[in-house]
Amino acid sequence: MTNPAQRAPVLRQAGCVSIGGRGILIEGPPGCGKTSLALMLLDRGGQLVGDDGVGLTVRDGRLWASPPANISGKLEIRNVGVIQLPTIDAPVSLRLVLSEDAPRFVEIVEKIELEGVPIPTLYFYARGAAAAIRAEYALALHGLPLAAQEHGVESTLPIGHK
Repeated sequence: MTNPAQRAPVLRQAGCVSIGGRGILIEGPPGCGKTSLALMLLDRGGQLVGDDGVGLTVRDGRLWASPPANISGKLEIRNVGVIQLPTIDAPVSLRLVLSEDAPRFVEIVEKIELEGVPIPTLYFYARGAAAAIRAEYALALHGLPLAAQEHGVESTLPIGHK
């Protein structure tokens, strides 16, 4: 018998990459650069959760993203084809909404509830060579901490920065 507290994942059209154990949910309209940003983050050492769709569940008060079974590990590279990559589950720490009109400076980070869990949300311009590094700094500055970080462990800096 299924535990009523363990609901099936809610499918969300978004990508997600885990950096240092914290998931960055990547959303936006078709063609805005979601997969390109994910590829840049993967190239810098991130781990794929999902591309073009993730399952969202609440575990112990945290929102988790996982790859949907039917597309697990599949990542479509525009003008190249579909590749298969390993995947992991990750707690969602930050939501980036890709937008050409993203503000240049962030004064206040909005928290949007997803499945009843408030997630820091930034409107993010994802074009340019530094997009992945900027996304990593956004995670370091604005993302929800891991449970260990809540208890005094140093926050995660972008990959390659100590």
